[in-house]
Amino acid sequence: MDTNKDKSLEEKTSVEEEEKEEETAEAKVDIEEEETTEKVKEEEKTEGVEEEKEEAGEEVLEEEPEEMAPEEAEEEEKEEEKKREEAPEEEIVEERTYTIPLSKAWISPRKKRTPKAVRIVRSFVQKHMKIEVGAKAEEEEEEAGRLVISDEVNRKLWSRGIEKPPRNIRVRAVKDKEGTVTLYLAEGD
Repeated sequence: MDTNKDKSLEEKTSVEEEEKEEETAEAKVDIEEEETTEKVKEEEKTEGVEEEKEEAGEEVLEEEPEEMAPEEAEEEEKEEEKKREEAPEEEIVEERTYTIPLSKAWISPRKKRTPKAVRIVRSFVQKHMKIEVGAKAEEEEEEAGRLVISDEVNRKLWSRGIEKPPRNIRVRAVKDKEGTVTLYLAEGD
């Protein structure tokens, strides 16, 4: 008999919780509708002010860049492309693509696999891109390079959690003039 009472209490509380959630959802919808109507009213007011200024003979400056002529839009796109082309010219000395096997990471205990995979990637790139590490690097700070693993590579390694890193990963290693090596995901991955 006690179990029946417990079940009925649980049903009542779950029904009450659902009602509260529905009320909050309705309240959110009402708030959003009020905000949109306020925005529309403000826009109407600003349009009315602009019309009054035009009638008075004053010039009105358009604030919205979306209403540009197609020619102006094309010019801006060309300028942006030029900027993009100039930015990657970081004086790349060397660029290589590697497929790094991470099968040794799977030998580790489950909760240490992905950190091991990161260490494997780091050591692989240091060996193949000839980055000096340790005492030699400390002595010659000017020539010593460093390794930067980009966010996208890190996300790829950690995408399935700490227990299941990928079996291998394709990366693009870019070495700049200063000796800094940056890892990016290879194209197509």
